[in-house]
Amino acid sequence: MPYVTADDGAEIFYTDWGAEGTPVLLSHGWPLNSDAWAAAARFLAEHGHRAIAHDRRGHGRSSRTWNGNEMDTYADDLACLVDHLDLTDLTLVGHSTGGGEIVHYLGRHGSARVAKLVLVSAVPPLMLRTEDNPEGLPIDVFDGIRAGEASDRAQLYRDLADGPFFGNNRNNDVSQGTRDAFWLQSMACGHRAAYECIAAFSATDFRDDLAKVDVPTLVIHGDDDQVVPFEVGGKRSAEMVDGATLLVYEDGAHGLPDTERDRLHADLLAFIDS
Repeated sequence: MPYVTADDGAEIFYTDWGAEGTPVLLSHGWPLNSDAWAAAARFLAEHGHRAIAHDRRGHGRSSRTWNGNEMDTYADDLACLVDHLDLTDLTLVGHSTGGGEIVHYLGRHGSARVAKLVLVSAVPPLMLRTEDNPEGLPIDVFDGIRAGEASDRAQLYRDLADGPFFGNNRNNDVSQGTRDAFWLQSMACGHRAAYECIAAFSATDFRDDLAKVDVPTLVIHGDDDQVVPFEVGGKRSAEMVDGATLLVYEDGAHGLPDTERDRLHADLLAFIDS
């Protein structure tokens, strides 16, 4: 299995399919891994693109490091992968926490290798409510997730899969297999990595990163996202990136790569090929 070695020696697992085409790098959400993007990677590779997806450190098959479970290191790990594969004319696609990772990559490393950006149900600009971010969510929300991670992470992931992540508690009838896949991927995430990543996705301020985005950007968000509410995430990110295109999925939940798979694949391909 292919790995790239990060600056601190951590091993970052990745897949690389359809190596002849224009590259697309897919970054996953918390606490999942690159398998969350497997269907999209196959679709893009079958339609002429080179699809790369990695397991963030601490997640899936990558090293479970004690330190580095924060956005600066995530972005630098991504830079190691992009440089290792010598990717250019690259489209970065990030779901949820992965959206924060790719935006922070642009903020720290620039867009010299990047052609386009896609944010799907993504956490930027800032999820946590603060004095200068009154539209955010109260810290009690994230403290509750931390408490679940600390006390019974297996049940926390089951509750997320059966409820708000896929909107299974609303109008979506999500298969047991899809919910089980979420649970299995989540349990493959290291306990410390999963716990610390809650702060990384909720309290990292991506507003300065969004201000540096200088490539065509597509923002896709469901208007019934119970994890990253549309008004907190996609709507504001689209407003902050000059010239961004916003696609709102009516009644869309957080887990769009599964609940709106065919539509999302078509929208990704259309934007990448445009």
